[in-house]
Order: sequence, then structure tokens, then C-alpha cells
Amino acid sequence: MSKSEVYSWRISPEVKNGLEAAARAHKTSVAQLLDQIVSQWLDREEAGDDEIQDQLRKAAMQTFGTIRGGDPLRSQQVGQRVRARLQQRRAD
Repeated sequence: MSKSEVYSWRISPEVKNGLEAAARAHKTSVAQLLDQIVSQWLDREEAGDDEIQDQLRKAAMQTFGTIRGGDPLRSQQVGQRVRARLQQRRAD
């Protein structure tokens, strides 16, 4: 993977020393170690987001269905019924 972006941030000396020690222990550079750490963290975050979305979807699915109003023509006659009610209110 080609790397063309640069990102820098300030860290404490302790964190820097820990990163350098970990990089030496894994026989890699600090940059490579940070790339691995961040990539793994992002993968976990995405997986967590998918899990949360699945939970939300399951909860929402329990509320899906039909509304029983007892009048099968209600949706076809909405405009007609609204006009009739408005005329009735104007007459009152």
C-alpha cells in the first residue's frame, strides 16, 4: 500500500518510549507499528458500528407491520375525506 499522507501529533515522553520499545520488540519501525495499531482500531470500530446497526435494525423490525383501522378504503379516500372535514369545519 502506497503511503503519501503525513499525520503528526504530540504524545507524552512515556508513550513515545513505549512505542519505540514495542517497535524494537516487534522488529519494525514506529511508523509501521502505529499504522498497524490504528488500522486494527479502525477495523474494530467498524465492526462495532455494524453490530450496533444490526441491533437497531432488529429493534425497529419489531415495530414494523400494518395498522388495522377497519376501513380498507381509507388510504384511497384520504383526499376526499380531508376535503369533507374541512368543509364541515368551515360550515360550523
